Amino acid sequence: MTDETNALAVALFSEILTADQLLRNRLSRVLPKGMEISHFSVLNHLVFVGGERTPAQLARTFHVTRGAMTNTLAKLEWAGYIHIRPDWDDARRKMVAISPAGRRARDQAISAIAPLINRVVGELGLERVRATLPVLRDLRMKLEEE
Repeated sequence: MTDETNALAVALFSEILTADQLLRNRLSRVLPKGMEISHFSVLNHLVFVGGERTPAQLARTFHVTRGAMTNTLAKLEWAGYIHIRPDWDDARRKMVAISPAGRRARDQAISAIAPLINRVVGELGLERVRATLPVLRDLRMKLEEE
């Protein structure tokens, strides 16, 4: 690896990590009281997939340990945002589904974060964001391969 490539790689990852931290801080401030980014992410995913998932599937999707996902799911269940039931075909597994209250909480979160993310995208410009997305998607896919 050349010095130029190394410097470019370090700059790229530094910018991504800093942007991630800043975005997480801003999102945390506007999410509904008590909702964490991990809670919103799970609720949003369950709405997107439109069906049940196992805790293990969710852990793989979010690249977290099963223990971390179990903790997040316990908080969501306590809040009434999800239902967890036994898998009728395999009693060792559980199935997770979003509840009507969870769907409302997710929709409320979307309403809360939309002005922030729309403002940032508007300031950057639609064309620049459109051009950036394929690079970020390719980077994510490359990292998922590892």
